[in-house]
Amino acid sequence: MNAATNQYSPTTNQPVDPTILSLTDSAAQKVRRLREEEGDSNLMLRVYVTGGGCSGFSYGFNFANDLNEDDANFDNGDVTLVIDSLSYQYLQGSTVDYTEGLEGARFVVTNPNATTTCGCGSSFSM
Repeated sequence: MNAATNQYSPTTNQPVDPTILSLTDSAAQKVRRLREEEGDSNLMLRVYVTGGGCSGFSYGFNFANDLNEDDANFDNGDVTLVIDSLSYQYLQGSTVDYTEGLEGARFVVTNPNATTTCGCGSSFSM
């Protein structure tokens, strides 16, 4: 394997398929807690990309009950990560995590396609 062309999981340091997205165990656990709070075990986490932000594109998150025709979905156990086809092209190979720290509690994206990111991590450019 050539390290220059392979992408590695930030949690396992193993090569990952650059066409998939992964949801960490921490993010999946947070989604489970939020589903319990909402009383809806069918909620899926949707990640998307919009124009704007200090670096050009911004990440967004919300919850979905249904898959749209052009959605891709990726599972971590009983939790599903959903992404639309337009956003997918910018997020291939990314990992969605949930962190709690000095910046607060939030979902974050580790995107191997981003050439620049802002200080808060919520926007990027390619």
